[in-house]
Amino acid sequence: MDLNSDLGEGFGVWRLGDDDALLTIVTSANVACGFHAGDPFTMRRVSDLAGDRGVRVGAQVGYRDLAGFGRRRIEVDVAELTDELRYQIGALSAFGPVGYVKPHGALYNTAAVEPGHASAVVAAASSFGLPVLCQPGSVLYRLADEAGLRVVAEGFADRGYRPDGRLVSRAEAGALVTDVEAVAARAVRMAVDGVVEAVDGTVVAMPVESLCVHGDTPGAVAMATAVRDALVAAGVKVAPFVA
Repeated sequence: MDLNSDLGEGFGVWRLGDDDALLTIVTSANVACGFHAGDPFTMRRVSDLAGDRGVRVGAQVGYRDLAGFGRRRIEVDVAELTDELRYQIGALSAFGPVGYVKPHGALYNTAAVEPGHASAVVAAASSFGLPVLCQPGSVLYRLADEAGLRVVAEGFADRGYRPDGRLVSRAEAGALVTDVEAVAARAVRMAVDGVVEAVDGTVVAMPVESLCVHGDTPGAVAMATAVRDALVAAGVKVAPFVA
């Protein structure tokens, strides 16, 4: 099971999360590419650290929304969005190998259900021949698969799920799971049984190859450590996904 986290989400003098500590725990790093967070220095530093520690680097691409941290949907033409996503992937590749693409925030949620913006992610990833990390059963998953890309199904150990398998909006109650033991148990259940419990108690199929613990979640380092330890204790090998 791959274990990923969103890293490099600082900007200028602003810092978010403990990238150094998380890079000793995760196996894949979703690095912000400058549109919702991140800057050249941060992108280079995280890429270098990831390379030194054998962590795969992915381009964490998003809407052009520094003020909103990429959590606001932006109405943008598909062709323009495609170019912006290509730009972000290219920028990150200047600092080292990029192994996959993962949308961030509002783009992640929009591409899960909306073919236009999902197609922009697919087109950008296709330009570089990169795998796409996304939710199983999503529109993005289907379009990326139809385009012949390697698609990696992702689950969220620290996010709430709706009965339909989509994530609970961060504007709603139950969006975040903050209890460390609960997060670790959810991770093991997804890894071993391929299911997750939704906010209403429904058990939802969630067959995944990668698990995400958000780097900006309070206590992220302790949470990621608990998830990794729990997976190992359950007999799950923690390693980057096969590209």
